[in-house]
Amino acid sequence: MSDTNEQIQHTALYDLHVELDAKMVPFAGYQMPIQYPLGIVKEHLQTRSSAGLFDVSHMGQIRLRGEHAAQALETLMPVDIVGLEPMKQRYALFTNERGGVMDDLMVTNAGDHLFVVVNAACKEQDINHLREHIGDVCEIEVLDDYALLALQGPQAGAVMARLDSASKALVFMTAAKLEIDGIECFVTRSGYSGEDGFEISVHNDDARRLARTLLAQPEVEAIGLGARDTLRLEAGLCLYGHDLDSQTTPVESSLLWALSRPRRADGERPGGYPGADIIMAQIANGVERKRVGIQAEGRMPVREGAILMDEDDNEIGIVTSGGFGPSVNGPIAMGYVKMPYTAIDTPLFALVRGKKIPVKVVKLPFVKQNYYRG
Repeated sequence: MSDTNEQIQHTALYDLHVELDAKMVPFAGYQMPIQYPLGIVKEHLQTRSSAGLFDVSHMGQIRLRGEHAAQALETLMPVDIVGLEPMKQRYALFTNERGGVMDDLMVTNAGDHLFVVVNAACKEQDINHLREHIGDVCEIEVLDDYALLALQGPQAGAVMARLDSASKALVFMTAAKLEIDGIECFVTRSGYSGEDGFEISVHNDDARRLARTLLAQPEVEAIGLGARDTLRLEAGLCLYGHDLDSQTTPVESSLLWALSRPRRADGERPGGYPGADIIMAQIANGVERKRVGIQAEGRMPVREGAILMDEDDNEIGIVTSGGFGPSVNGPIAMGYVKMPYTAIDTPLFALVRGKKIPVKVVKLPFVKQNYYRG
């Protein structure tokens, strides 16, 4: 949430949200739609079955330019950016000297620049981090005048193909410059719902017209941040500040897949980023705790902050995200537990309002991820 002394900001779509009767709440310094009259559960199921449009313009959009921009960015993360091919996208992590995660982000090789999208709550920190450490190597352009829209769901591909047939060539984690209703857009086939979808960067001046064009398609409904959270939780995706933080490493976070091979100890360009020695030691030797999926046996939701205990009432972990999963029709959660308790089907208890609720460790994600890979 934003500081009370900080002036709340509006995205380019604020007036449209109000027109659509959205319930607006302060989030990461912006007034954002938490839900529309359809309601969170129906918005969630709409995205799983058809298509939903999200305003994610509160995220930070940044362009990095320069001959050595990729090499420079690699000094801040355990991710292969040098080997990222044109119009390909990669999930990435800023790390600190303790090996903790400063933020998770998306990096796209846009050809003549790197296009970076960072989390809203970490935006100023990340921009300062880039300027301090690599600002002398590459040009850092913050796109404050651009909106970001996310079209998500199994019908997203059909919608986009109708508006620009060139979008059909895109597969998961690739990018293209498209023209939608005469509007120039930079589009990646990616998202945060676990479904097929697109994230569309567009100038603020064109954002409202683009949103109206997308919402005019019969498959598409406006979706708020409430359903965005339940969708990402079902898909087993981390939320920074909850499942990821500056005290927790990518290895503990079960994000080993995101640590590119060329940057590991036996890779072509090992280390050289903050916390590399700690992270590589954890890859080699293991960790004491790890992020897992958690499912309650009953109907009571197990929410963030709930203590996890073993059968002898020993505290062995904590829930970092939790709630009701509309697609699985039951309570779901993610959290960190000590390594002896990470095996699938391990029985545990969550302390909820002073009561011990039976839960078990389950495989992530809770629903199948349906990204379009061609």
